[in-house]
Amino acid sequence: MCTGAIINARIKRVFFGAYDLKSGSCGSVTNLFDFPYNHKSGVTGGLFEEECSALLSSFFRDLRHKNDS
Repeated sequence: MCTGAIINARIKRVFFGAYDLKSGSCGSVTNLFDFPYNHKSGVTGGLFEEECSALLSSFFRDLRHKNDS
């Protein structure tokens, strides 16, 4: 869905920090931007990857603990 929104909005370039190793579509599991769509968006991933990964892990760990209480 996100890839479709990016293509339909004609966004020129996407930047992200952490790869999603389970279901990522920007180079980890597949790269949907390599398919022949009517618009090409550039993708740059792994920016501050360790920091972003730690932030996401911390967020979801806290969310799980919050739901346990």
